[in-house]
Amino acid sequence: MQIASSIVKKIKKHQGDDPELVKLVKKLEEGSNQDFSFKDGVLWFRSRLCVPNDLELKKELLKESHDFAFTTHLESTKMYQDLKPHYWWIGMKKDIVDYVAHCLTCQRVKIEHQKSRGLLQPLPIPVWKWDHITMDFIVSMPRTIKHYDAV
Repeated sequence: MQIASSIVKKIKKHQGDDPELVKLVKKLEEGSNQDFSFKDGVLWFRSRLCVPNDLELKKELLKESHDFAFTTHLESTKMYQDLKPHYWWIGMKKDIVDYVAHCLTCQRVKIEHQKSRGLLQPLPIPVWKWDHITMDFIVSMPRTIKHYDAV
């Protein structure tokens, strides 16, 4: 059993449509470019798959690596380091930075976008036990067997 992404098939299919990659293939055939190789009809940069200049294809690739349900929203440097061993395209780092900068979830969560809460204020020490009691309620949880949904 082998799991393969449909993006890789799309990349291989659209490599011949990109004029820049076609130029690189011609240079490779002339022998002037040692960093690129052509194996089984697919262009590689060292050991990385060359991604054609297709906006929708790049966006799908970035979305899969950044917004996937089993990953966190990575910052641009970490996302670049994760994609770099597998894929290559012209302007890859800039495209990743732009994608992460326009991610609404990242903008809401990152600390530089949040207001400062001020200094922490210590709670007064109670004079007598049970003098001050606080409670936190957690609601809208999945229902238990007895149909409770709060803690």
